[in-house]
Amino acid sequence: MHGPASPVLLEVNARRLVLTVFAICVGAEILWFALDYVVNYGRLTEIGAIRRMCNNAREDGLGSWFAITQTWMIAMTLWLTVAVARKTGSSGVAAGWVVLAMFFTYMAIDDGAKIHERLGTTFHVIHREGPDGAWGKTLLDFFPSYTWQLVFLPIFGTLGLFTLGFLWFQTPDELSRFMIVTAIGCFVFAVSLDFVEGLDREHPLNLYRIATENFELEGWARESFRKSAYRSLRHFSKSLEECIEMFGNTLLWCVFIRNLTHRAADLRFVFVR
Repeated sequence: MHGPASPVLLEVNARRLVLTVFAICVGAEILWFALDYVVNYGRLTEIGAIRRMCNNAREDGLGSWFAITQTWMIAMTLWLTVAVARKTGSSGVAAGWVVLAMFFTYMAIDDGAKIHERLGTTFHVIHREGPDGAWGKTLLDFFPSYTWQLVFLPIFGTLGLFTLGFLWFQTPDELSRFMIVTAIGCFVFAVSLDFVEGLDREHPLNLYRIATENFELEGWARESFRKSAYRSLRHFSKSLEECIEMFGNTLLWCVFIRNLTHRAADLRFVFVR
């Protein structure tokens, strides 16, 4: 029989932890965009498997793996915050952290399974051939971009506003509030890029077509990537969108870690046998 386990104390410098998480995540996000530009689209290699791995716009590349892992780690940080809040705060505050933890847990699953894109496609398939005047077909005829935005943006927008309002009062320091607002701004900008990406080429709001018609980009794109300027701009917009979304998550993760270390400066786990 083993005797009682000796206590193990792990000291973590809270400020250094936040800075390390921020530096690693931002460095990785820059790396994914650079690999996409140089290795994938710049054709540093002709081996398709390597290029696909570095393609930041694909669902099975390094960037996608990082985004899913980061979101899952955020969810785990939030569930730990829930446990602490239940011990140190009111039930209402703990419930607010539960909502955020559930939301980011869902987003990690969604990033891996592409739930919102597939449900958006399902909505499109069901209502596209419906009778004229039906509410689903009317919405599809009105909305010019990806169907998932039509279905999920009201939900994501509501949760985004909740996140902003809840964290505004839970993180009273100015730096955290600045990071929260910047993160929400990153998500709004990323969704805006996705909206433009989903427009038909001839749509008056299609910025890629406008850029290629007003700037001499065709020669650069053909020489650098052997693809059209329109296709190149659309790809790098998608790659940039993914990186901006990751950066927004990085900012929120740092806010959550800062909040947790303030709530539980002396956090101890006791395993009861």
